Amino acid sequence: MANLSSEAQVGKRLEGKVALITGAAQGIGACMARVFVNHGAKVVCVDINEELGRSVCDDLGAENASFLYCDVTKESDIENAINSTIHEHGKLDIMINNAGIADEGKTSILDNDLSDFERVMRVNLSGVFLGIKHAARVMIPTRSGSIINLGSISGSIGGITSHSYSSSKHAVVGLTRNAAAELGKHGIRVNCLSSHVVLTPLSQNFFNFGEEGQSRVYTNLEGMVLKPEDLANAAVYLASEEARFMSGHNLMLDGGFTVTNPAFGLFSRF
Repeated sequence: MANLSSEAQVGKRLEGKVALITGAAQGIGACMARVFVNHGAKVVCVDINEELGRSVCDDLGAENASFLYCDVTKESDIENAINSTIHEHGKLDIMINNAGIADEGKTSILDNDLSDFERVMRVNLSGVFLGIKHAARVMIPTRSGSIINLGSISGSIGGITSHSYSSSKHAVVGLTRNAAAELGKHGIRVNCLSSHVVLTPLSQNFFNFGEEGQSRVYTNLEGMVLKPEDLANAAVYLASEEARFMSGHNLMLDGGFTVTNPAFGLFSRF
């Protein structure tokens, strides 16, 4: 059974909504599933990790969340996940394209393999494309819906992550804006949520530092560290009626990192 926390006490902002979240077996996706349920949504969690995904849904309660196996690089899997959601709930209000991977992060482009580049692009970009496509398919007839794609600060500036990861996240921002431009006539909002590093299993495999290192290197807000709950709460806002006129936006959750050039050091803390 879901453990209702402080999110529910401020009002259930997604009451009666149905959300599908990709990459929901752990990290940011699992946190989003919990927070969305606390705000009254019914959540369909999809992932390739069936054991962890089912565990997340068991914790949330069968009346609140269900799990589906889905490889976001396979169109048939995405199509089936969307169709199953409609069959179970009768509608899809919110699509969260969260699933993503990173490669080894080789710093020289000469050492990067095309196969690794294409693998990251398939999950991080093609997976988002397929999620938008099939969410739009069922949202267009209802003339409503909110699609949220997970980006990154590396989709706005260079030199943060690998070539493949940065390329995929830059492309997600462009795809978000293009989809918003098309789908607005159907009453569908499409937004992107971009953050700097969050301590999750994915980021820990890529960046070898703990919370203290994250705070010192990757934030401009002193004494604060970005948590998965921060992204989940931002996603609640984008999915809710409070953001009903927001579309095509890339919401930066980076503590001011992308507006700061540390090379100048005018306001340096160190």
